[in-house]
Amino acid sequence: MAIIVNLDVMLAKRKIRSKELAESIGITEANLSLLKSGKVKGVRFETLNAICDALHCQPGDLLEFRKEAE
Repeated sequence: MAIIVNLDVMLAKRKIRSKELAESIGITEANLSLLKSGKVKGVRFETLNAICDALHCQPGDLLEFRKEAE
């Protein structure tokens, strides 16, 4: 299973910097960076909700499933 995080794409589309988003949703830039890179094992719905609210998007705009090659 491979979940791809497209947060960087959405930030670019909305012309918002990571620092701005982190401040507006109340998480550290370091944690946002980990989320952007996909190096987290999970994300709280509260955080996902805040990101979607700030970027005016849907969770599906941020997360994508790609089946791994067998």
